[in-house]
Amino acid sequence: MTATPAFAQFWQCAPFARQASGIDIRGNANTWWGQAAGRYARGNTPKPGAVLAFEATRRMRVGHVAMVSKVVGEREVLLTHANWSRRGGVETDVRAIDVSAAGDWSLVRVWYGPQGSLGTSAYPANGFIYADRALKADTLPPVELVAAPNETQLANAGSLAAVGAAL
Repeated sequence: MTATPAFAQFWQCAPFARQASGIDIRGNANTWWGQAAGRYARGNTPKPGAVLAFEATRRMRVGHVAMVSKVVGEREVLLTHANWSRRGGVETDVRAIDVSAAGDWSLVRVWYGPQGSLGTSAYPANGFIYADRALKADTLPPVELVAAPNETQLANAGSLAAVGAAL
């Protein structure tokens, strides 16, 4: 029997995104975009503290939500989110890129830990829900982080030095 740290928790993406971003929406991730209408500004431009709302798919039946921790460029951000690479785990500052033809963040690829690179799948997204304020890293809920990528994974992934430094 092993001891579990008091702060270890199984996180779903929606409760984690709500606590990390300050966007007070409840329910499954696939309902966030619709619930945000009239309550929060929404759009297609990434901003720190905003939540990227993924659509539900056959493989992701309740969608996904992830907070933007940093904008790297027009088509690249770093996300902080839960329940992606490891069930219930949290990842900070993982790479996500816009692969949509229009450059509008409607189709996204996201770093996937077990592969040590961007995942092989592209996921449809509704866009960004903007928070009134972005929370600083020291105000994020205590979490148990997914293991950091190793040097080989970082080399294979290109410009992901920020991910290794953050983890």
